[in-house]
Amino acid sequence: MSSAKKVIVIGAGIIGASIAWHLVKAGAKVTVISESGAGGVATPNSFAWINASWGNPEVYFRLRTRAMAEWKRLAKDVPSLPLAWCGGLCFDLPPDKLEAYAAEHSSWGYGIERVDAKRAAQIEPNLVAPPDFAVYVAEEGVAEPVATAKALLADTERLGARVVGGAVERLALAGDNVTGVVVSGETIDADEIVVAAGAGGPALIATAGISLPMETPPGLIVHSRPYRKLLNGLVHAEKLHMRQTAEGRIIAGSDFAGGDPGENPEATARKLFDVTRAALRGAEGLELDFHTVGYRPTPVDGFPVIGRAEGVSGLYIAVMHSGITLAPAVGLFASREILKGERDPLLAPYGLGRFAQ
Repeated sequence: MSSAKKVIVIGAGIIGASIAWHLVKAGAKVTVISESGAGGVATPNSFAWINASWGNPEVYFRLRTRAMAEWKRLAKDVPSLPLAWCGGLCFDLPPDKLEAYAAEHSSWGYGIERVDAKRAAQIEPNLVAPPDFAVYVAEEGVAEPVATAKALLADTERLGARVVGGAVERLALAGDNVTGVVVSGETIDADEIVVAAGAGGPALIATAGISLPMETPPGLIVHSRPYRKLLNGLVHAEKLHMRQTAEGRIIAGSDFAGGDPGENPEATARKLFDVTRAALRGAEGLELDFHTVGYRPTPVDGFPVIGRAEGVSGLYIAVMHSGITLAPAVGLFASREILKGERDPLLAPYGLGRFAQ
């Protein structure tokens, strides 16, 4: 570039942090604006599973496995990222569906091992009831969400970006061109605006006349007090997904994104925690510390929106539920598209324009 492109990234969760890092690494002049600070709003409430597991078509599987590989590339550039490739043991489907998943994803190249109760007990010795049949994927992992976003943002600042606090009131327009953002009544100009604001994204882009059909289902996750090591990796049992952090906290939800908190989230949390404790041998002293209720930014068809908005220039949108898995690939692909006009073929299904068809 003859002169550095000025880009504003709205949002400091895992997606905004990754896009900002890749942009500044590629030579852009980047400003990150976030009302909530490093980590954003959705990211701190994430189960933080890095995977390409069941329930998705092959085209989305390919994007997710590419993202898993990009995490390893990014970790070489930012060694402080708190990643753990701990493996995932899955038995939250009926045996016939679990076998169908294993057969399908194995044919796609996913490293699935079919395991019996003996092998499951070797992988996770503290399960009270090891499953008779499960699948194990050694290459799955976790990225501690807030610490990962903070590490990326810290390195983004080291590389020359600005990270500022504040609420973006609206996008600034000149005709059909987005020219900046308005923060506290002041307009900050840029060549391109990236909206990576999670659940806040639709309201922001609506100020430019753009509609993003999205849902924000709630998900409750419980967090224990730090405890001795009980889990080696991710465990996906029926209505109980759990893992243990490096500091010893057991994190659990009724599924990986967290379950419905119901009318009394505190009671739901206590019940879920009792189920978690009962599932683990040696967990008698495990204590509930707190629970979170996150609102997952999910486009209505369940798949990401990544790309420029149609009908206006200067606006790039990145909103998705699977932010922890997808972050490094989205950051890389978005930076290339914004700075060079190159759209990666893996992003082809994920433009906003699909909702207009």
